[in-house]
Amino acid sequence: MSVFIIAEIGVNHNGSLKIAKKLINVAKNCGANAVKFQTFKADNLVLKKTQKAEYQIHNDRSSKTQFEMLKKLELSKSFHNKLIDYCKIKKIIFISTPFDIDSIIYLSKLKLNIIKIGSGEIDNLPYLEKVGSLNKELILSTGMATINEISSALKILIKSGTKKNKITLLHCSTQYPTPLIDANVKSMLHLKNRFKLKIGFSDHTIGSEASMAAVALGANVIEKHITLDNYAKGPDHKASMTPDNFKNFVKSIRNIEIALGSSLKKPTFEEKKNKTVVRKSIVANKNIKKGQKFSSLNLTTKRAGRGLSPMFWYKIIGKKAKHNYNNDDLIKKNEKK
Repeated sequence: MSVFIIAEIGVNHNGSLKIAKKLINVAKNCGANAVKFQTFKADNLVLKKTQKAEYQIHNDRSSKTQFEMLKKLELSKSFHNKLIDYCKIKKIIFISTPFDIDSIIYLSKLKLNIIKIGSGEIDNLPYLEKVGSLNKELILSTGMATINEISSALKILIKSGTKKNKITLLHCSTQYPTPLIDANVKSMLHLKNRFKLKIGFSDHTIGSEASMAAVALGANVIEKHITLDNYAKGPDHKASMTPDNFKNFVKSIRNIEIALGSSLKKPTFEEKKNKTVVRKSIVANKNIKKGQKFSSLNLTTKRAGRGLSPMFWYKIIGKKAKHNYNNDDLIKKNEKK
């Protein structure tokens, strides 16, 4: 299947290795291609007095500031190593989003094949230069960004050493959750046409409709948050999918891929078998004697599919019959000659 499905665990592990492994199991069992975490040091990411975003305040009331919230969700080096080893055992790809330059350097040492760039870093020049210098497969989220900002970020990444064909752009909205009216999935096509890159959708809506639309429009990548409990403490649980819903989500994407098929229009094998019982042929509408002229009065079309196609109607109208025909007889194909 062509759509690369990322199960975004993010910070929904709540600092627990046990929960993180359970979420990896969920992603694997549901058929996702990869899981994604977040790599950061709160001290490098946010000022200690920076207030939380509105959605963070609404979804996580257990801490006063962004720093306090994020400090509890940091992943240690040991945590990373254990998760990567566990993903290898489960045969699912481990991806992470670094939120600072030290984290970029750390992830590069772990030899990850794919790095995800969060929407908040799209105008962070030194960050983009560093991650671009790695020349890895990059997935760039474009939430909150203008076309000019996306264009500038791509120029920095490419100039820093990343080949253009290694970059995938994800359309998204940084609302958690995102109302369907703000999903604006069609803008994904604008990104594709404007930048000639692979495209995808990072879905923060409740439900699956927006992602299904993205797949139908040609998304190469779909990213969706997963959780064990929508009511758990933390900023992203409410905009995430529980295991049963995520399983149906992945299944629906795969079914849409099957239904999309190819761009080539041709009859299917089963359709060809139906032609003889659905398509019509020219038949006698009454008894016709040899030498009698064919007309709209003695001819009609009926389902038979084995005789002369109605597309030859005007080839035989006015011609003299070469054979005798009884009512409902198929007109022979040599009558058109």
